[in-house]
Amino acid sequence: MNWVIGLITTTARVPILFLKNVSGANGLFEIRVELGGNIFRIFCFFEADNKLIILNAFQKKTMKLPKQEIEKAKRLKNEYYEEKGK
Repeated sequence: MNWVIGLITTTARVPILFLKNVSGANGLFEIRVELGGNIFRIFCFFEADNKLIILNAFQKKTMKLPKQEIEKAKRLKNEYYEEKGK
């Protein structure tokens, strides 16, 4: 997992295998990590100066992203900006 996050933070063009834009979720990305045959997804977004903000993670068991996990990531992103604005 650390290797993938290092790749994302240091590479200008990250392969879609490791980082993908979540469609319909304004500025939200999913980091893809495979470990021991298990697939994990980590939702994140980029802030000013390419700062990577990690939100939530889960183990993916189906082909589609679970809507509840996307909604959770959106909520956490909004909470981040609300707290930052205070």
